[in-house]
Amino acid sequence: MSLAKVNELIAERKEQYLEQLFTILRQKSISTQNIGIRECADLLREMMEGIGIKTRLMETKGHPVIYGEMIKDKDAFSVLIYGHYDVQPPDPLDEWLSPPFEPTIRNNKIYARGAGDNKGQLMAQLLAVKTYLDAFGELPINIKFIFEGEEEQSSANLPAFIQENSELLKTDLVYTSDGPSHDSGRPLILLGVRGVLKLELIAKGADWDNHSGNKGNIVPNPVWKLMDLFRTMRDEHGRVLIEGFYDHILPISEKDTQLLNEMPFDRDQVAKLIGYEGLNMDGGTYYRKLTMEPTFNICGIHSGYTGEGTKTIIPSKATVKMDIRLVADQDPQDIFEKFCNHVKKVAPDIEVKFMGAVSPSRTSAEHELVQVVIKAVGEAHEQIPIVQPSMGGSLPDYMWTKTLGLPSIVVPYANFDEANHSPNENIGVDYFLNGIKSTCHVIHKLGAFHQSGQR
Repeated sequence: MSLAKVNELIAERKEQYLEQLFTILRQKSISTQNIGIRECADLLREMMEGIGIKTRLMETKGHPVIYGEMIKDKDAFSVLIYGHYDVQPPDPLDEWLSPPFEPTIRNNKIYARGAGDNKGQLMAQLLAVKTYLDAFGELPINIKFIFEGEEEQSSANLPAFIQENSELLKTDLVYTSDGPSHDSGRPLILLGVRGVLKLELIAKGADWDNHSGNKGNIVPNPVWKLMDLFRTMRDEHGRVLIEGFYDHILPISEKDTQLLNEMPFDRDQVAKLIGYEGLNMDGGTYYRKLTMEPTFNICGIHSGYTGEGTKTIIPSKATVKMDIRLVADQDPQDIFEKFCNHVKKVAPDIEVKFMGAVSPSRTSAEHELVQVVIKAVGEAHEQIPIVQPSMGGSLPDYMWTKTLGLPSIVVPYANFDEANHSPNENIGVDYFLNGIKSTCHVIHKLGAFHQSGQR
C-alpha cells in the first residue's frame, strides 16, 4: 500500500470528514466562561474511541485533559500530538455573518468559532490517524494524544498535569498543529513560540467620579498617572526601559538568521491582510520583530465615560491590560518582578496584577527530527516548506521542551486569514483536508525513520 491510497480516501470521505468536524464545531466549549466544556470533552472522547484510540478523561483542578494512545510496540518511535478543544468567546456576535456555532461554508471556507483555533486542526490530526489505519492497516509508530480544555486560559493546570504524568507522556517528539499558515500559502513549520506575560494595572484617584469643572485641578486623574508611568517604560523607538528587560535573551543563531532571511515576504500583501497599509519594513526586519524580539503591548484601557455624547467627569479609576510577548530565554516571572520593581520606584500607588503567563520555547533547526518533518510536509504539499524558528504567538510549548526535554514542532494547518479569536473565524476546506494529508505523511516518514534505526 502507498500514500496514494491516503489521497483517495481523503477525497472519497470529504463530506463525511467535514460533517465530523461540524459536529464538534457545533458543541460550545468556551473555557473562560465554563460553557460546554465537559460536553465537548465527552464528545471528543467518543470520536477518538470510534477511531480505535484508547482514550480517557483525566481530571485537573480546572477543565479535563483528554489523553489517548495507540501503542504499536513499547520500543517503537513515539510521537505525542497536542491540541486544545476549548475556544474563545464569540463576541461581538453582531459581527458574525453566520452563527458562530453553526458551521457554514462560504467561498470554500468553514466559518465557526474554533474552526481554525483549534478544533479544525485537532480533527485533521485525528482523521489522519483514521485515514492512515484504513490505508495501511496499522500504524508504523506509537501515537499519544493530549487535548486540553484550558489553552485559551493560558493552560493554567497543564504544567501540573504534565509533571504528574511525565512517565505516561514519555515520547520522542511532540507534534502540534495550531495557528495560521504563511500568507504565501506555502506550508509552514515552526520550531518555537514566544512566551507571554499578562498584566493589569489599576490606578486610583478620588473615591468616586467628580465633576471635571467643580473639582478640576483638585482631585487627581488616574489616567494621567498611567500615562506618566508608561512614558518611563518605553522610549520613542519602542525600546522598553525597564531595567534588565532584555537580559537573558537567546542570541539569534546564524541558522535562524538564514531561515528568517529566506522566508518569502510581500509587503503589500501582508499590509492588506493585516489591515495596516502603513507597514514599512523589509522581510528580514518583519520576521525578526515578529519572532525574535519581545513586545510591550497595551491590549485594553478603561476609564471614565466612553458612551455617546459627553460626560464631564474626572474618573476615579483607570485600568490598563497588557500582554508582553517574550522570547527565549526570557522568564515570565523574572520579567514580572522587574516590571513590578519599576512601578514601585516610579508610581508606587499603582497596583499591578498578574493575569497569567506562558514561557517561550525553542527547538533547534539542526535537530534530525526537524529534517524528517520538513521532508514529510513538503511531500504532502508538493512544495518546499517555510521553516520559521519561532511563531509570534504563544502556546504551552515550553512544557514539552523544558519540562519533558523533548523536541517540539508546530505545523499550522489553518489559512493565514483564519481570523482566530475574531468574528468570522474560519478554516479553508482545502487547508483542513491538506492537514489530514500532512499528518499521514508525517506518520509515514517517522515510521521510516524508526525502521532505519536512526532513533
